[in-house]
Amino acid sequence: MLDQLSSRLQRAMKFLRGEGKITERNMSEALKMLRMALLEADVNYRVVKDFEANIKAKSLDQKVLDSLTPAQHIIKIVRDELTSILGHEAKKLEFASPPPSVFMLVGLQGSGKTTTCGKLANWVRNLKKNPLLFSFDLKRPAAQEQLKMITSQLDLPFFELSKGQMASPQKSLKDVLLYTKERNHDPLIVDTAGRLHVDEELMKELRMVKEILEPIEVLFVGDSMTGQDAVKSAQLFEGKIGLTSIILTKLDGDARGGAALSMTSVTGKPIKFVGVGEKLDKLDVFHPDRMASRILGMGDMLTLIEKAEKQADVKEAEEMARKLRRQEFSLEDFKKQLVQLKKMGSLSQFMHMLPSGGMFKNVSNLSIDDKKIVYFEAIINSMTGDERENPKIIGGSRRARVARGSGRPVSEVNQLLKQFFEMKKMMKKSQFQKLLSNLPPSR
Repeated sequence: MLDQLSSRLQRAMKFLRGEGKITERNMSEALKMLRMALLEADVNYRVVKDFEANIKAKSLDQKVLDSLTPAQHIIKIVRDELTSILGHEAKKLEFASPPPSVFMLVGLQGSGKTTTCGKLANWVRNLKKNPLLFSFDLKRPAAQEQLKMITSQLDLPFFELSKGQMASPQKSLKDVLLYTKERNHDPLIVDTAGRLHVDEELMKELRMVKEILEPIEVLFVGDSMTGQDAVKSAQLFEGKIGLTSIILTKLDGDARGGAALSMTSVTGKPIKFVGVGEKLDKLDVFHPDRMASRILGMGDMLTLIEKAEKQADVKEAEEMARKLRRQEFSLEDFKKQLVQLKKMGSLSQFMHMLPSGGMFKNVSNLSIDDKKIVYFEAIINSMTGDERENPKIIGGSRRARVARGSGRPVSEVNQLLKQFFEMKKMMKKSQFQKLLSNLPPSR
C-alpha cells in the first residue's frame, strides 16, 4: 500500500536525519526530494505546492533550528502536514435520526461501487444495524443481479425491482423507501448507475435519486489506482450532485497514493473508508494520522491492535504471551500464529503496519508469502511432536521425510525453519522482551 511513495518519503527523512545541523541549504534539498516524491506519486500539483510551502515555513522556524533534535522536529512537521492533507482525523459515517438512514453510493463504472455496497452493508451490520441493499441502474439490469448475488453471500436482504417498477423510476424509489420504513431497515444502501465517463444524462438520474430518497450520506466511490482521474471525477460529482464523503477502493494495490493524498484537499470532502482487499470484509475506516505514520515508516500499531482484538482468543493470547516471556515458543505455536495472522488479512499488510525501525527494524526479512501459509501449515503438521517442540533436532533425513509427508520440496522445509529461527532470534532481543514485560500476566 503506497509503497513507492512511502520509500521515497522515507529516503528524504533519512537524508535529514543524517545531517548534523539543519540549514536552508539541506532543507531545500530535502524539500526537493519530498516534492519529487509527491509529484511522481501523482499527487495534485496545488496540494504539493501547499504542502511544500507549509513544511518550509514551519521547519525554518528558529525554535526548530535551535532544538537539540531539529531533524526529529521536521519529521513530526512532515507527518502532521501529511495528516492534514489526508483529512486531519477519522470522520464517522452519519446516521439519520429518526431512521432510516439512506446511503447513496455514486461513481464511475469499474470503480468497485457495487462490491463496496456489500462491504459497507457488512460493516454497518457489525454495528448491530439492519441494512437493506437496493440497486438503481435503469440501463444495466445486470447491476441488480450482481448486487443481489453479493447480498446472498452476506445473507442480507435485497430489494429487487420488477420490470414494471423499472418503467416508473420515481415511483420505484418511493416504493423502496416505504418498504425500508415498514420493515424497520436501517440503513438503506443504494447502488446507483455508473458510466465510463461523466455525462449529463447520468447526473440528471442521480439528482432525481437524491431528491426523492434524501440520503444523509452521498458517498463517492473512487478507484485509488487511477490517481488524478479519480480526483477529477470526484470533483465533477461534487459539482453536479453534491457529495458528503468518499470511499477509496483498491488502496491495497496502490503503490503511488496520488488519489489518497489529493482527494480531501481538492474536493473538500473526507475519505471515510478504504477498500483493502477483494473480500467483503475488507473495508477499513480511514484514519489520516495512522496513514501518515505508515507512509513515513512509523507503522500503524493502533490498527494492528484493533484487527488483533477482533480475531484474538483471549486465553490463547495470554498463553502465547507467557510462552514468549519464557522463550518457550515452539513450531506448533508458530503455526497457530500464522493461522491467526491469516485471519487478520494479508500478511504483507500486517508487516507494513509495523514500524520500520527499533525492535522491528529487520522484520521485513521474515517476508512470509501469503500463499505459503497453507504450505507451512502442512509442513508443520507432517512433523512429530518432538520435532515441533525442538526443531533443532530436524536434520537432513528428517527434513526429507517431512517434505515427503507434506508434499512440499525440501527447500520449503528449510525456508520455514530459517524463518522460525529468525523470529526466535528477534524475540530474544532486550527491546522485545521489554515490550512483553508490559503485557498483562496470564491468569
